[in-house]
Order: sequence, then structure tokens, then C-alpha cells
Amino acid sequence: MEYPFEKIEKKRQEIWKEQKVFNAIDGSEKPKYYVLSMFPYPSGALHMGHISNYSIADVIARFKLMQGYNVMQPMGYDSFGLPAENFAIQNHSHPRITTDESIEIMAKQFQSIGFGIDWEREVSTCHPDYYVWGQWLFKRMYEKGLAYKKFSFVNWCENCQTVLANEQVEDGKCWRCENPVRQKELKQWFFKITDYAEELLDFSKVIDWPERVKTMQANWIGKSEGTNIHFKLEDSDEIITVFTTRPDTIFGCTFMALPPEHPLVTEWLKDEPNDSKISKFCSKVMNEDKILRTAEDTTKEGIFSKRYAINPVNGKKVQIWITNYVLMEYGTGAVMAVPAHDQRDFEFAKKYNIPITIVIQTPEKDLILKEMTEAYIELGILVNSAQFDGMESTASMQAITDWMAENNMGEYAITYRLRDWGISRQRYWGTPIPVIYCDKCGTVLVPDKDLPVILPINVKLGKTTQNPLLSVEEWVNTTCPQCGGPAKRETDTMDTFVDSSWYYARYTDTKNDREPFAKDKADYWLPVDQYIGGIEHAVMHLMYARFFHKFMRDIGLVSSDEPFARLLTQGMVTKDGAKMSKSKGNTVDPQYIIDRYGSDTLRVFMLFASPPEKDVEWSDEGVKGAFRFLNRVWRLFEENLELIKIATKMHKKEQENKAATNSHELAQKENDLATKGHEGTRRISNEIKELRYSTHFTIKKVLNDIEDRMQFNTAIAAIMEHLNNIYGITELGKLTDAEKVIFSESCAVIPRLLYFFAPHISEELWSMLGNEILVHEAGIPEFNKEFLKKDEVTYVVQIMGKVRGKMEVPVDTPEEDIKKLALEIENVKKHLQGKEIKKIIVVPKKLVSIVAK
Repeated sequence: MEYPFEKIEKKRQEIWKEQKVFNAIDGSEKPKYYVLSMFPYPSGALHMGHISNYSIADVIARFKLMQGYNVMQPMGYDSFGLPAENFAIQNHSHPRITTDESIEIMAKQFQSIGFGIDWEREVSTCHPDYYVWGQWLFKRMYEKGLAYKKFSFVNWCENCQTVLANEQVEDGKCWRCENPVRQKELKQWFFKITDYAEELLDFSKVIDWPERVKTMQANWIGKSEGTNIHFKLEDSDEIITVFTTRPDTIFGCTFMALPPEHPLVTEWLKDEPNDSKISKFCSKVMNEDKILRTAEDTTKEGIFSKRYAINPVNGKKVQIWITNYVLMEYGTGAVMAVPAHDQRDFEFAKKYNIPITIVIQTPEKDLILKEMTEAYIELGILVNSAQFDGMESTASMQAITDWMAENNMGEYAITYRLRDWGISRQRYWGTPIPVIYCDKCGTVLVPDKDLPVILPINVKLGKTTQNPLLSVEEWVNTTCPQCGGPAKRETDTMDTFVDSSWYYARYTDTKNDREPFAKDKADYWLPVDQYIGGIEHAVMHLMYARFFHKFMRDIGLVSSDEPFARLLTQGMVTKDGAKMSKSKGNTVDPQYIIDRYGSDTLRVFMLFASPPEKDVEWSDEGVKGAFRFLNRVWRLFEENLELIKIATKMHKKEQENKAATNSHELAQKENDLATKGHEGTRRISNEIKELRYSTHFTIKKVLNDIEDRMQFNTAIAAIMEHLNNIYGITELGKLTDAEKVIFSESCAVIPRLLYFFAPHISEELWSMLGNEILVHEAGIPEFNKEFLKKDEVTYVVQIMGKVRGKMEVPVDTPEEDIKKLALEIENVKKHLQGKEIKKIIVVPKKLVSIVAK
């Protein structure tokens, strides 16, 4: 019969709920363990990616719970954002309605799967009791000079009618709708994440993060050490500062490259007709993908600005070109071009007939300009460099920089690729920015007592291409909190990554209406011990959360330096070789699988299909295989329940008699039974000894695979193999009393090991054995090292590389005796007839290889 998963799962979930098994206790004397998965966007229903992510987290949470930790595994919803707004527009509804409906659906699914979640800590970022503290944190940033507003060229998605952060532009397209992104100049709010660039490069305070993620963040921050050099604009007091890591080449600078977005270019364009060549070129380049603009294989293009700068080291004029390969986001937004020693500059100079000057010679042979087919980019000896001629490149870098610093031409500098985080979004469904604009008082923060600034409900969605909040005049028009005069609210809302940058901390104190969270609770729980989420968040969410955490530390909200001690980046769920997605039509509804096979089956399949960090390829047969496995477990207990209960009864009796208090003592008693006999029965058979070995080996492997290796697939495989070993004992009626105890132990341990992956069936089987406590209350099962020592070993016997037999021999059998025993195997004798034995090789505890002709 199939095990009644529907009845069992509902029953077990009710018991967990009634007993508040997963409710974490603030300040408990137990050691704490905070397990957190990235919270979901409420899109209507859980998908397989969610199931995979949260199943991994639940294994860890239940394991730590069984170890005796005070475990917190909370859940919430990242419920603001553009998708919800667009979904509501498409369905002629309101985001508040559609979002709450989606959350209700997902919450029911969460509970039907039985994840060990502390639901008393639930948060939803679109509710005022959450985003009030996002507004409060914005104000603290503003007060510390970390939030500011400025005009900036931004990534604009026409389809979404909003700004995108650099990290949200993928291959020149919007990360959500894949519409081409163009540049647009707007006044935007920014967070000064660059103030924390150096600290964000320091991962010494995290315990275990994937090197790949650390490398991705380091590359995105892009620290470079070099020299700032100040070029004066010809016939002007204007200074153009460039950053270079090669000050040794400054005497070879023959032109300067600026991007169309540079402030100077913006000023120059005011004097240019819209149809001029310069205006047209700038417009074209500004709407091109920035990543493609800087790609090595992209054609380098430019236009002469008709202006010159003065090289400060020699007073020579250098042409100023507007190009497609320089970005405002990198360095100072201006590049000194040295064609002889930079391949990109070399190609550009050749194309536009710009002078080239050699200033670095090779140590082996002098470069001749006419013979150069590519730039010489290595270090060498300086030439054409005034008093620095003859110096080696490395030494000259410091000497030239020192000289420029003494003469106010430049200075040492560190620059970062990272740019401040633009948080303004011109959409409705997001956290309102708590700012008011008054003609008399200027920019005014909304007082704390007036927070939250509530998002209005009566907004016109889908009826305007401008910011929807502008349609709510009674909300926009307000009074200035300083002078009481007429004023207007900020209508931009915050990037939803702001909401997800501190939610992990709110979980520590979700009911607090006086502050974001109490410091003592945050200090008890933080940092998160194990964080789980996708690699795609490496340079957005994960870096923003680290920035927020360090800021919160600096204003005294938390004491720790990092938000997440350990990070696991799980793989995707794929089907037919592609990531599951509605657009590809290759999704599988989790609810269908749960209804047909049960949530334990779905969990086991997801966890068994691959290691957590690898992709899971969906397989209908794999799901059926997981279901068959659980049914085999169920059938084993159904058919042999009284026999399996022996171990439980022995444990209870020994606890009552206080004769044994742990599994080691029980194991010793089993050993005594095996050695001395029990009630006149014979000793334990080799078959049962092998089963006992399997029991203790499986315990050891499962515990090691979970805690040390985090390889849940191999842990499940070990339990499956152990189950096969149990089924290999066929004549149960002939077992001695001692053997029955060992058989019972081998079965009774399964619910305690399977609990991490299939908790519902495990709890039920555990209860069927007569246990009155829940599985996790029994604690982590222990293995006995003595039972991992085999009395006998199996030797494979080969003749000329072909297996001809196997034999079991005592582990301490001498080599000569092993050879003799191998030659006595009937099949070996048969294949040696008429042959001369040349050599017999014994590989200890594994193999006997016979060479014969």
C-alpha cells in the first residue's frame, strides 16, 4: 500500500504548530542558530526554485534543532516592486489587492509543505509597519551625508517607465522586461555606498562565503591604485582630472578621451545645433549598451571636440576627443590616451590619424614607430620623458608622481569602479521617500513623528506615462513641517533593493513599533549563521545588504560587521536543459506534485537530484523514484513494526532502570550479546554484523554530509543504501534475540536520519515505534566507532584482470594464507586449469590478482 502522505502531513503539521516547535526564543540560554533563505517575491504561487531553496534551508534548520540549538528560520515577502505594479495594471486591479492575494496563496503553500518556519516573525515589505523603518533609515543616511540628490545620466527603461541601477542592466536590456535601456538625465536620489568601498572589499569577518561571490563583488568594486593628473583646458581655468595606473607614460599622452555623458561635453553641446555631427554622435553613443561600448571587440569610434587640453608635464597641447569606449562611471570619467602604449588608444589614433609618441622602450630592442603594428604595453625603460629618461618603469611611476605632487600637477589616488547607488524609481509600488520640498525652506525631511509616509491607494495606474504618484494631487500637495507653508512631497519611490537590504535584521524583532529592532535582540541573533540564495544576487542584494549592515553598525543599531556569516548559493531548477520559466513553457506546478506524491517526496527529489550548489534537472521519473523510496521505508515499518519496536522498548526500559543513558551503552550491550550469547542463543551472524556496520556507517556519513560537507544528495543516497541492506535480511524469523536487537536498531534509526529530508513520514514512523517525544527531541543519533571496525573483509579475486571470485576472510589473515584461500575458490581453480601461475599480487583488504599463462 502507498503510505497515506496526505493524512500524515496534515497531522504532523498541526502537531508542530500546536507545540510551536519552530518558534525561536529571543535570548535563550541555548546556543542560537539563524538560518535564512532569501525571501520570495509574491508572484502568485511558489515555483520549483522556491522549493529547492527552502528545502535546503529546512535541512539545516532541522539538523541544528536536533543538535539542541535555538533555531530561527523566519519568512516574509519582498512585496514591493515593478512586477506587482505591472501585474495589477494588466489585470485591471490594484497592487495592494493582487499582492495580498499572492501572499495568501504562497503562505498556504508554505504551510502545506511543512517547512519549519517561525511564522510569528513574518514580514511583508509593502506594509507600513515595515517600510516606516526603511524611511527612518533613509533619514539617518541623509543626516550622515550618505543620501543625496543630484542630476545624473541614468539607465532608463521606457517600457517600465523607471530608472535602473547599473547592476539591473543586463546586456543593454532591462533585467525584468528585457526592453532596451537608454540614457536619460534626471535628478535622482543616491546612497553613498562608495564611502564603504574599502570595507566592502574586506571579507575577513565572514566565515564561509563562496570564492566566486567574493571575486564578483571585488571585481564590481574595482579598486585601482594610481595617480590623478590635472590637465588644464586650453584658454580656460577649467581642470580635467584623469586617473591612470601608468604615470610612467604621461609624456606620451597625445589626446584625451571623454564620454558623451561628461559634464564638460554636456556644456559644450549647449552650443551645438541638434543636427550637428557632434550632437548626433553623442546622442547615438549615449543610447548604446555601456558594456558593449567597452568590449574589446567593439569598434572604437569618436569625434574631435575642436578643443584642446594642456599636458601638465611638458606644456604640449593634446586633442580632446569624445569617444564611445570611455564611460563616466569609471575613474574620473576622462582618460589620458597614450597610443604607443595602450592597444585601444593605438587603434583609435591610427584610425583618426592622431600623433603617436614612444616613451617606453623595450629592454631588448628599441621600438621604431613606423614598424609598430601594435602598442607596446609592457614595462620598460623611459625615453622622451625629460629628466626621467633612462629610468625603469616601476621606479619612474613613484618618481613622476612625487614630482607632479610637488608641482601641483597631480597626486597619488585610489579609485573604484563602484558608483553610488541610485535608489530613485519613478513608479508607484515602492517605499515613499520621506522628503518634502518647500520653496522657502528647500529640501525638508519628514519628521520622525509623522512617519510612515503612507503610500496613497487612490492612484491612477496605467493611465499615465509619468510617475503615477503625480496623479494623486492631494497626496503630493502638503505643508512644510518647518514653516507650515505649502510644499510638495517627493514622488520618487525607493528601489526595492532598499527593502531587502535590512529585512534579515527586522526578523529579530518584528513586532517593535518604536525602532527598527531592539539592539539586544539583533546582537543575540546576528549575524545570520547560514544564508541561502542565488548567485545572481552577488553584486546587488548581497553587496547592498553588507553596505546597510555596516551603516547600521556605525549608527549603533547592530554590533556585528557582516550580516551573513555563511553563504550558500544554490543552483537553479532546470527542465529539458533550460531554467524553468513561464516564458519557456517548461514549468512544473509544485502543488500538483504535492497533491499526487506528498511534500516529503518533492523535498527528497529536490535534495537527492544534485548537490545544493548545482542545478537540479527536473525528472518525472526521479520524483517517482523518491516516492518509491519513501513507500519502501513505510512498508518496512508496516510489515515489521513489532520487531522494530524492540530497540525502542529496550531504550525505555534501560532509561527506567538507569542502566544505560546513551546509544554507546546500548551498543556495548549489543556487543556483549554478540560475544557471550543471549539466553542460550548462538552468536551474531556475519550478515547481521554487516547490517550493524551499515547502521553506524550510515549515521556517521549522514551527519558528516550535512554538517561538514553540506552534500544532502549523498546523505540521502546513504540512507537508501542502508535501506537496501535492511531488506537484504530475509529470514527474520530465524534471528536470535541479539540479532533482533541489532535489526531493530538498524530500522529505528531511519526516522532520525530521514527527518532532515522527509520530516512528516519520519515523525509518523517515530511515533509508531511508541516514542512520546518528537524526533528532534531525541537528539542527534550517535555512531559507535567499534562497530565501524570490520572483523572480516571482502577480497575480489582476478585472473589476468578478470573477476573470477570473491571471498570473506578475517581482517588479520596473513598474506600467504590469503593467496592459498584464493586458489581454493572453485571458479578460480576452473580458470587456472592448464595454466602456469607466474605471480600472485595481494592488495590489502581489496584484491587478489593472479597472473597466469
